[in-house]
Amino acid sequence: MNRVLLCPPDFYGVRYSINPWMDLSQSVDHAQAVRQWEALKALLMDLGCRVEVMRPQPEWPDLVFTANAALIHRRRCVLSRFMHRERQGETRWYRQWLGGEGYEMTTLNGDVCFEGEGDALFCGKRLYCGHGFRTDPGAPAMLGQLLGCDVVGLRLVNPHYYHLDTCFCPLAERLALWYPDAFDAGSQKKLRDAIPQLIEASADEAARFACNAIVLGREVVLPDGCPEVVQTLGGCGYLPHAVPMSEFIRAGGACKCLVLVLEHDRDGGAV
Repeated sequence: MNRVLLCPPDFYGVRYSINPWMDLSQSVDHAQAVRQWEALKALLMDLGCRVEVMRPQPEWPDLVFTANAALIHRRRCVLSRFMHRERQGETRWYRQWLGGEGYEMTTLNGDVCFEGEGDALFCGKRLYCGHGFRTDPGAPAMLGQLLGCDVVGLRLVNPHYYHLDTCFCPLAERLALWYPDAFDAGSQKKLRDAIPQLIEASADEAARFACNAIVLGREVVLPDGCPEVVQTLGGCGYLPHAVPMSEFIRAGGACKCLVLVLEHDRDGGAV
């Protein structure tokens, strides 16, 4: 059973700019954002997900992007420490909800910034951790020690792809979707050496957040407007579900950003 955490977009909007997508002169259509979020939630439930919902808070518009709350590994929760002050107050609410679920709560040592599943994604048993914009370079080694798993650090260099989940999507142990230009040359080599099959998103579809996808066995939920990736996924035996995400892309997020994985059935991948 896949179990995920969402937060309704009651107070969502672009109120500040902490990434290149956030343009204060372009307002969010709030009613449309609510419809898009509700459609995503309904689809996840139709695909067999158990969807948990936390209460939104008026002071924190980006609380809707629950992927950044933490990294959950078994019953251990590595809580985020946000880079930007505009998001640091979210931690209180994530700690309250996740702590109430009985997770073993921890953070990385010192003042190391780490933004949860936004920058840390499992591909098979190996954890890939992005750093460079929101997560500090020391985080991958700390996560490896804390969780007792193999962690590969990946340096992000394109500010439009400031979190790992905006440019990298594990599909199966030996297969992932990615946008190479988001990474430095050394990190590109690490990924090519570690993952035998890499599906490359074009620049246009990467900018539509094609890589910001939710993988549920053979089902893949991704933003609409990415026909090349949809066709390639279908050819690999996956069942893509494209959904509108325009109002969340205005803040630099899409499908995966809106979901924190609490429990994941890692079996059933197509390839």
